Amino acid sequence: MPRPSSLGRQRPSIYDVARLAGVSHQTVSRVINDQPNVSRETRTRVLRVIDEIDYAPNMTARALATRRARRIGVLIDGPVQNGPNSTLRAFEKAAREAGYAVSAFSIGDDEASQMDSGVVELVTQGIDALCVIAPRESSLDVLRDLMTGLPTVVIKAEADPSWHTVGVDQRLGARLAVQHLIDLGHRTIAHLGGPIDWFDARDRAQGWRECLAAAGAAEGPYVVGDWTSDFGFAFGRSVELGETTAVFAANDQIALGVIHGLHGRGIRVPEDVSIVGFDDSVDARHVLPPLTTVRQRFASLGELALQQIIAAIDGETEPRHAGIEPQLIVRESTSMVAADVLTASGASRRRWYPPTSWRPVAGSRSA
Repeated sequence: MPRPSSLGRQRPSIYDVARLAGVSHQTVSRVINDQPNVSRETRTRVLRVIDEIDYAPNMTARALATRRARRIGVLIDGPVQNGPNSTLRAFEKAAREAGYAVSAFSIGDDEASQMDSGVVELVTQGIDALCVIAPRESSLDVLRDLMTGLPTVVIKAEADPSWHTVGVDQRLGARLAVQHLIDLGHRTIAHLGGPIDWFDARDRAQGWRECLAAAGAAEGPYVVGDWTSDFGFAFGRSVELGETTAVFAANDQIALGVIHGLHGRGIRVPEDVSIVGFDDSVDARHVLPPLTTVRQRFASLGELALQQIIAAIDGETEPRHAGIEPQLIVRESTSMVAADVLTASGASRRRWYPPTSWRPVAGSRSA
């Protein structure tokens, strides 16, 4: 039997065990998880290969002793943008500290088939539970039909009767962003939203609407796109803003694209248009101007998701929801609304005036 060095530099995988034992990787998974319907001879052969090639010996020993692999599968729904990627990193860190390994699978645009493939891929690795990050409605419908039987936690802002859920309050985050702009005197505020199939995009758009309606302010353009800076750039480069003096972007990438697009037309941020993003991505404080945004506390989200996962693994079957409040981070991409004033020579210049009702947003701070 070849030793691990003959298998190459990579750590031995479940597929190496299956090939050397002459069985399928599903059979290896059943052996690792001490499941029935495996003959004694096959089980012995698989365990001998696991020992000889040193395939995850600690995890295997623990799995055989406790009937758990101490491995959690993570499905990341859709292209990995900053928010989902930050959530994944935070979850992985929390899981490692609790003694769990994490296997991740990213779902592409063809979510129906990809969701099915992702679940199969993760289940064959002998996972104890499943975590779904940044879900779309359509892919959650597919997951419901799969009926995996695994303890499952979905990271979304709203409760769901099918699973445990954990999420940042997306509507509150949107309201914080829009209220900040209203408090600066902006009365017509646009929104650049993410794909409407995404729960987070819907919640942020709803929060934008609710806040404007409560203040009696006008809805500027509402444009649905993807999550990329290219989408924001196309808007900033081409859309006539009219009475719109501020833009609430559904994430930081979109916001940065808007700033770039407006700059190419000679429209200044924040002198002419104020911009607010969402996520507080790593580079948000380093762009020009530094971006006002809504911070999602990803470390707390990852820890809370892991707590829910462990509770589900330990037998808590009644779905429950745990939420985290976002935080407004005020930087330099927003300012008081501007008014056009004619000079004595007739040239137009900008001056700034505070609205009579101006006040700081409660709970906001700079970073």
